Amino acid sequence: MNNLFIPSTAEPTSIVEVVAAVIMQSDGQFLLTRRPEGKIYSGYWEFPGGKVEKDESLLHALDRELWEELGIKVRVAYPWITRIFPYSHATVRLHFFRVMRWEGSLIPREEQELFWQFPHRVEVSPILPANGPILQSLLLPPIYAITRANEIGIESALEQIKQAMKNGVRLLQVREKQMAPDKLWKFSQQVLALAHIHQAKVMINGDLELAYKIGADGVHFTSSQLMAMSSRPNAEYGLCSASCHNAEELFAAEQLGLDFVVLGPVQPTHSHSEVSSLGWKKFSMLICGCSMPVYALGGLRFEDLPIAQEMGAHGISMMRGIAN
Repeated sequence: MNNLFIPSTAEPTSIVEVVAAVIMQSDGQFLLTRRPEGKIYSGYWEFPGGKVEKDESLLHALDRELWEELGIKVRVAYPWITRIFPYSHATVRLHFFRVMRWEGSLIPREEQELFWQFPHRVEVSPILPANGPILQSLLLPPIYAITRANEIGIESALEQIKQAMKNGVRLLQVREKQMAPDKLWKFSQQVLALAHIHQAKVMINGDLELAYKIGADGVHFTSSQLMAMSSRPNAEYGLCSASCHNAEELFAAEQLGLDFVVLGPVQPTHSHSEVSSLGWKKFSMLICGCSMPVYALGGLRFEDLPIAQEMGAHGISMMRGIAN
């Protein structure tokens, strides 16, 4: 966990509210700008943005700053991650937005350099310290798929996974709680082999030892495991994520510095029809100000991705329809 990070629930005595724009292109590239001479941290690369003025909304501040710095007007922007970071000169609360559409041509009005970058291949440095964790979050794809081999059979599940990978799914969780240990071991290895052909990542649900021994990309913890944890596993175990259902569990995941979480159920589901769903309004309220990417979970399909992102989610997590 980055020991410079202060969870968003901590309230320093003085804090500067800042908006930051992750301006996205359709091919996945995002924009970084280099701070010009005369500014603190000159020469460092950062996401464009700036201070929120008194009584100004975050979206208004975002639009104003991008017009002043780059000559563009925001048309579609989604709230994303909020992080508090203590610099030597000030403590800032950074409200990151993903800007999906804008109007106008990019003009470096402050004589700053501009550079489009891919998340997996950032070629500029140094990066402003507060922005480092954001680059890692940008590596996460918008869809987080979950297996259901125990429901449809192993062969059918493997065929679905093959098709899902062909369709662009790049993050998958092996979640087979009813499967015998020997079958789970073999199935997990098969999934891992399929995924790595497509440079996709595989998380193992709840089993740290299995994930480590087969070389999986990380572990996804259940909510009960999450609440029993006192520290995040060592980096050698890879990515760490968890299932959350309420504000208390989200807070626990933030304290541990997990890479991402899923939150739900947002809508009624086949597998947990007895559980009350959150709905989009409550989902949005729960993740407002969250310091890590959150996937919406529960009764969702590919076509729900835009509304999930509009509500502040990084993306959606789903079991059914992953091969469509």
